[in-house]
Amino acid sequence: MGGAARSVGRALHLPVTGAARGIRRVTHAHGAGESGLGKLIELHAVNGAGDVMITVALASTVFFSVPTDEARGRVALYLAITMAPFTVLAPVIGPLLDRLPHGRRAAMAAAMLARALLALLISGAVATGSLELYPAALGVLVASKAYGVVRSAVVPRLLPPLFSLVKANSRVTLAGLLATGVAAPIAAGLHRLGDPWPLYGAFVIFVGGTALSFSLPPKVDSARGEAVALLAADETRLPRTKVKRPGLRTVGPAVTHALGANAALRCLSGFLIFFLAFLLREHPLGDQSAVVSLGLVGVAAGAGNALGTAVGAWLRSRAPEIIIVTVVAAALGMALVAAVFFGAVLVTCLAAVAGFAQALAKLALDALIQRDVPELVRSSAFARSETLLQMAWVFGGAVGIVMPLNGTVGLLAGAAFVAVGWLSTLRGLIASARYGGRPRARVA
Repeated sequence: MGGAARSVGRALHLPVTGAARGIRRVTHAHGAGESGLGKLIELHAVNGAGDVMITVALASTVFFSVPTDEARGRVALYLAITMAPFTVLAPVIGPLLDRLPHGRRAAMAAAMLARALLALLISGAVATGSLELYPAALGVLVASKAYGVVRSAVVPRLLPPLFSLVKANSRVTLAGLLATGVAAPIAAGLHRLGDPWPLYGAFVIFVGGTALSFSLPPKVDSARGEAVALLAADETRLPRTKVKRPGLRTVGPAVTHALGANAALRCLSGFLIFFLAFLLREHPLGDQSAVVSLGLVGVAAGAGNALGTAVGAWLRSRAPEIIIVTVVAAALGMALVAAVFFGAVLVTCLAAVAGFAQALAKLALDALIQRDVPELVRSSAFARSETLLQMAWVFGGAVGIVMPLNGTVGLLAGAAFVAVGWLSTLRGLIASARYGGRPRARVA
């Protein structure tokens, strides 16, 4: 009897342990396990799974549960109460975390634990319809972006030998995308049990992420040799007499041009998320229902993002300026075509191209930071660039919520975002690529 019970137990246990070993082999391959990058990849997967659980719960409460006109008002209120304060807080996140270089593991754990507790608070607000939902959602957003800023600063500390920063970021990003894809249907299934259940799932996931944060190597908390990086725009605003540290440097112009192009793509991403959510709810694609239409666009965007991440890992750091100029031009052209010949296929293609362009352009920006920013200030540059990109996404989303539900007009507005970013950075990026992109380091 005992032997039979052990055999049954092993048979039931094997699929779980086998899958766990397989995931561990993938995340720890090519030296990522020894350097600690594998742990960060796993942590980012946990982060993506928890975030999508909360997203599903909030979407069902704020967006899907009421008619379209009322939903626009509720989402506008949600943006006003959560996103507007976030645009004020976001510029503070990077500099604040720069002052805590010795506590990065604790900062990531605090971001996880904060979201775990806030998920429980939101679950009560969802059940009662309380206004606590909005400040709690703001807290989740701030904690999520704080984690993203710290994660960007941590990756350079965990690079395995002969590993480019682009390849490392590709692995981390792809792990988050895969975890999101797996967790989204689970969250939808939990939602069928009741509105709070995805939030209970998020609580469990983020508690696990809190513990996993402290499993990162101690060198994550080491700030040896680091300084604070300023963007070129900051240099023009800060008087030289106020800079105390003689080693403070500015990033190269290629980085600031690439950051502007990436901001345009983030604006497009935020715009499309909110605009298409309302547009497809009123005017679904073809003969499909609104839910199926939104699902198709979401899957296309996720597939494009994953493909862009994979291509970025393959290209490594080859000609990042040309990559950015090309993908932004592709996104602009696709947006114009989809606006003029608005239809189900072209809207789906636009979502895929936007996801592809955003992922690949961000990896190219990472390559430029690795190439042009001195190692002493590289972590700080990552933190500040991530904060600015999140602010661009917020701005695009705010515009998307107020646009009239006309496909051609809306997509032309989205194309305008990309056109401004592309035209304003085209000349600078091409010039940087022509002359090698290695400006002389300047001390502010």
